[in-house]
Amino acid sequence: MPSLPEGIVAGHAARLLARAATPERFDARLFARLLGARIAAGNIEALGLNSVALARLYGHWFPNAAAPRVTQPAPVPAHRLDEVDDVRVLLLEYRSRQTEEEIWLADILAHACLGQNHLWEDLGLADRAQLSELLKRHFAPLAAKNTGGMRWKKFFYKQLCEREGLNLCRAPSCAVCAEHPVCFGPE
Repeated sequence: MPSLPEGIVAGHAARLLARAATPERFDARLFARLLGARIAAGNIEALGLNSVALARLYGHWFPNAAAPRVTQPAPVPAHRLDEVDDVRVLLLEYRSRQTEEEIWLADILAHACLGQNHLWEDLGLADRAQLSELLKRHFAPLAAKNTGGMRWKKFFYKQLCEREGLNLCRAPSCAVCAEHPVCFGPE
């Protein structure tokens, strides 16, 4: 997802929070931000949630807002289907609370890994710290394994590669990133 102006994303998130049952809660603010970014981009399907999951998310966190209509999540290129599934499974194995929200987040994060930017940018978050907080809260055992402060997308793919016994691995979009030297410097 191309980076959207912060004010536009924040505006959409604020409109959702105004319709939240508990706007002060971390997860309400988190989901408002994730949804606000996709609404601002005009691509709610890119969240990776089907219509049932999206309706349940809205019903739980934003009961006073109408859920956008989604027939199905955005299509994943055939050559990357396994990748999305692998990231999703990895995240689900490390859920902190075993909640439905963590299933939604696993889907959202796995689909966002297909993006060309830093993961926090492709999620529409304001900064990397917000992504770190999301992961520490909802996938704490996995977040705790990132002892060197590795970039999150790179870290996920490293975890997947280690499962396969591969020593050198990087996320598919990292090679084309302008910040490649920063991310692949010493951790």
